[in-house]
Formats: sequence, C-alpha cells, structure tokens
Amino acid sequence: MTATKEKKGDIKDPSLQKTGVSRIEWAEADMPVLRAIRERFAKEKPLKGIRLSACLHVTSETANLARTLKAGGAEVFLCASNPLSTQDDVAAGLTLEYGIETYAIKGEDNDTYYRHMTAVLDKKPNVTMDDGADLVTMILTKREELAQHVFASMEETTTGIIRLRAMEKDGVLKFPVIAVNDADCKHLFDNRYGTGQSTVDGIIRATNRLFAGRTVVTLGYGWCGRGFANRSRGMGARVVVTEIDPVKALEAVMDGFEVMPIEEAAKVGDVFCTLTGNKHVIDAQHFKVMKEGAIVCNSGHFNVELNIEALRKLAKSNGEPKPFVEEFKLPSGNTIYVLADGRLVNLAAAEGHPANVMDMSFAVQALATEYAVKQKGKLGNKVHNLPKEVDEWVATLKLQTMGVGIDKLTPEQKHYLASWKEGT
Repeated sequence: MTATKEKKGDIKDPSLQKTGVSRIEWAEADMPVLRAIRERFAKEKPLKGIRLSACLHVTSETANLARTLKAGGAEVFLCASNPLSTQDDVAAGLTLEYGIETYAIKGEDNDTYYRHMTAVLDKKPNVTMDDGADLVTMILTKREELAQHVFASMEETTTGIIRLRAMEKDGVLKFPVIAVNDADCKHLFDNRYGTGQSTVDGIIRATNRLFAGRTVVTLGYGWCGRGFANRSRGMGARVVVTEIDPVKALEAVMDGFEVMPIEEAAKVGDVFCTLTGNKHVIDAQHFKVMKEGAIVCNSGHFNVELNIEALRKLAKSNGEPKPFVEEFKLPSGNTIYVLADGRLVNLAAAEGHPANVMDMSFAVQALATEYAVKQKGKLGNKVHNLPKEVDEWVATLKLQTMGVGIDKLTPEQKHYLASWKEGT
C-alpha cells in the first residue's frame, strides 16, 4: 500500500484535500441540526480542554461531526472503524483543511488498521467515541493504563452496544459508556432509513443488478433489517426474512414478508444480506445449496457474519470480475458472488448513509458528548441511555428544518393525562 505520511495523521493522498472539502461542505448543507449545534458549541465551548479520540467511519458526514466537536473546544483525533469505509478525500480535507488529525486509508491492511487505532489512543484521550467498541476493547485488553484518563465513551452501533453490555455483565468496564445507538433519533432513522437505502445503493453500485423480480433474503429483522427489507420491496423484489427472535419474526410476517429458516432461504434467494451483528449467519452449509449467481453481502458492522473462510475452502477457484465483487466457483458448478469482502457493503461499495439521516445521529452524538462532560464523575461504569429530552430536542429541530409543525397539549389535556380520577 502506498500512503503519504503527514506529520499529523496518516492519509493516502494530500492532493485530495480540495475534493474532500467540497464533499464535506456538500454533506453539511443537508445537516441543519448538527450545524445549529456547531454554532452553539462555537460560542459556549462546552468541550473545552477535552481530548477526544474517535474510531468512526471516515465519511463526509463524520467529518461534520468532528468539526462540531472541535468547535466545542475538544481536541479531536480520528481513525477509521472499518478498513473499507474511508473516503480518502475526506480524510485529506479533515487533516489538512480543518486541522483534525485523521488516521485512515481506504483499503488499509489489518496491521495499519490497528496502528491507526494505537495512534489515536496514544493521545491519552479523556473521551472516546466508537463505532463497534474497538477503542474501548483495545483500552481494556491492551492499553489498560489509559483507562484512568477516560471518563466517558460514546457508542454508535448496535454491534458495539452488544459488546459493551457483555463487558458490563462481566464487570470489566472501567468508565461509563453512553449508548448513542439506543437513542430514538439514532436507531429509528439511521438504522432503518439510512441502512435501508444505503445498503440497496451499495449492492446496486457493486453489481448493477436489478432488484425487481429477484428474491432478496434479509437476515435479521432489527431496525437495519426492517429498513433493508422495506427498501428492497420498494424496488420490486420478493423479500424473504430470516430471524431467531419469534417476536421479530412475527412482526416480519405481519409486515407482509415471507419468513423461513436460513436453511430454506439459502435455496431460493438471489441476493442475501446479513444485518444481525452475529457470527457466521451464512455458513458453509448454506453456500453449498445456493443458486447459480447468488449475490451475498453484509451490512452488519463486522465481516464475521459471512463465513468467507469456509467459502474459500469450498470453492474450486475464485476471482474478481469487477471492483468489490469476488467470484467463487463451487464444485457443483454454481458461482457465488461476495461483495466488499463481506464488510459493510453500504460503506465499502457506496457512500454510506445520506447526510440528512446522519444529521440526527451525529446531533445525538454531539449532544451525548456534551452530556457526558457535564456528568463527569457522576455516572457509574456501565452502559447508560441518554435522557429523553435529547431525542425530543433533536426531533423538534429536525421537524422545524423540514417545515413540519405538530400540536401541543392544551392545559386541559395536560391535566387529564396527569390525573387518575376522571374516567368513563
């Protein structure tokens, strides 16, 4: 890998700075809530004196979050949370135009990925921000001396929250973590509408295949799965859902989707996408029975959802017919196509979530950071939810920017809701 080492940060190509700035500004135009927070942060400096290390997808939307945190007074250091999700021009713009040290190169190998995480942790952060809990995991397992400096962490993803709650259960968390992902203005919109649209976008960009008339298998019916299933149906696909949770499976049935075990779905699907946060959801036995030309991808955080190693052992040969598409020929004669090395297809093969939906997620993220700073020393070493007021503030401002008005309770209605005496 050829990379240019800057004095501060590690980016691929400094000449991409101008393009990156234009891309960042384009995203900013569709992020009015975050922009309003940045304007307030610039005046009030609620994060003054904070060293903040973040491991996030380095995209134009993330760049505007980093700018907001810096405007609030924080010293911000950023590395990639996925080797294939970095936008190299954005990394250049952040480092060279906005002075935010960024350690991220699209396609970086495993050693570089962890070297970049080490670089941002070497700054001895007071606050960390994760998209998958990698920074927290590294602190707790390999950089324990840093835990004494950290008074709070923010987590952006479902996968990260799962890991962090396991840490809490095992009693190994050494600082409070704010579950940004669990805020309504994050998962109800980012996970559902953002993942839904961007995953379809990533599959189409990688393959240029038509969804209409194809059978699309959605593995997992959480908020991300709901979004992808609905967007696929909107493109004219027949959608099959697989689930382990009976309540979510029932919901999928009631939403009008076919539900069946993966063993059955593997035989009928044309396109498969995992959105579970679990390991080997599609395994060797499933690959063996797939149809000719089946397309397989993942939109969960880590690339463990597909057992690609098992597929490599099964295959007689493999190749790369086009970027982000790997072809595996099985002994049966069938060919299976895996997209983006099993990594987040919406970020690896496309541009990730649209700015408009990330406006809410990153507004929550910025306000969560402010909340954590204000609550310093008051929160226990566990996973915490944000106050409901944060969601309500973000939603209210978002509606205002969309020109949408809503009703308010009258005094009579407030009294009725607060009383138990008035009945039938």
